[in-house]
Amino acid sequence: MAKFAATVANRGREIRYTRAISAAEPAQMTFCHSHNLVDPHATGTECHYGIRVTLPPGDTLRTIIGDDWERLHWYSSEADRDRAFENMATRHGFYRISDTPTQILEKISR
Repeated sequence: MAKFAATVANRGREIRYTRAISAAEPAQMTFCHSHNLVDPHATGTECHYGIRVTLPPGDTLRTIIGDDWERLHWYSSEADRDRAFENMATRHGFYRISDTPTQILEKISR
């Protein structure tokens, strides 16, 4: 019987959780928020349609995350990718009026 342990900081104090797990019990991560980037229902499916997110040259955020930063999002169908692309390209309501997002979105396939 193996043990799983985690330490969590809560209001300045550390709380340690320990529980026994058997070797037969698969380690699973729960998906409790709909905005998680990993869709548990799509895990294991082939994804051939993607979106590449990059930043334009001269963007000040590049000094923090690096000039070679990119994020790839993969989808199992072209329709899913296109819906996600439209959602990502929309100016979301949580931006301030003075905010101007500069991400570059590119549809890709493999």
